[in-house]
Amino acid sequence: MSSVNLGLYFLSEVVGTGMLILLGCGVVANVILAKNKGFGGGTLMINWGWGLAVFAGVLASAYSGAQLNPAVSFGLLIAGKIDGAEFGTAVGGQFLGAFIGAVLTWLAYRDHFDAEPDPAAKLGVFSTGPAIRSYFWNLVTEIIATFVLVFVIFAFADYGDIQIGVPGGLGPLTAVPVALLVVGIGASLGGPTGYAINPARDLGPRIAHALLPIKGKGSSDWAYSWVPVVGPLIGGAIAAFAAPVLLHLGH
Repeated sequence: MSSVNLGLYFLSEVVGTGMLILLGCGVVANVILAKNKGFGGGTLMINWGWGLAVFAGVLASAYSGAQLNPAVSFGLLIAGKIDGAEFGTAVGGQFLGAFIGAVLTWLAYRDHFDAEPDPAAKLGVFSTGPAIRSYFWNLVTEIIATFVLVFVIFAFADYGDIQIGVPGGLGPLTAVPVALLVVGIGASLGGPTGYAINPARDLGPRIAHALLPIKGKGSSDWAYSWVPVVGPLIGGAIAAFAAPVLLHLGH
């Protein structure tokens, strides 16, 4: 194993994923909870808010490579870019960070959660849900959207790789295209399921929703909870297998 400090690796993913979820769930709360100044801001405001949340999360978790997503980590494991210990450490940090970020979102919007009469809106701040409930097709949507996320992240990693003849390099500015990618996925593929594309992003906050003393919160919709976990993992795995073939054609 490499000389990676697993304690710092874990903390890096906790901080980065916590930042991601605080700002991501925060923009949803601002748009859909009653009496907020951003109320009714629309889906594009949410898309951009999540993109900027990714930007902040990436910058806050440089030590671990800013994975922030078990589907991304799974793809990196399949591709041999991280080992099993790093994978387990990263995923543990991601779920803890997601839970913490969700709790901080609730604290920031505590009065607005109390003022919101609709339990579905309260759950919608924490976790995703389908516009039309059809588990198979919801799963397909999550697989496709996460494939795009992980495949293009692999493409970013190749950009500037002299070994395959691609010029240029983004360096730390890689956070910008990843953020824009998330905005694009949300705008193009987010309608059917709310584009979880990240098991930690959905399950961590859903657990927080179940545990927090939220007034009139209703169900945490555990019947759907497997879709935004299984779908992204499948999509990330497919992308990891496809990227070496499709990105290196002719090299």
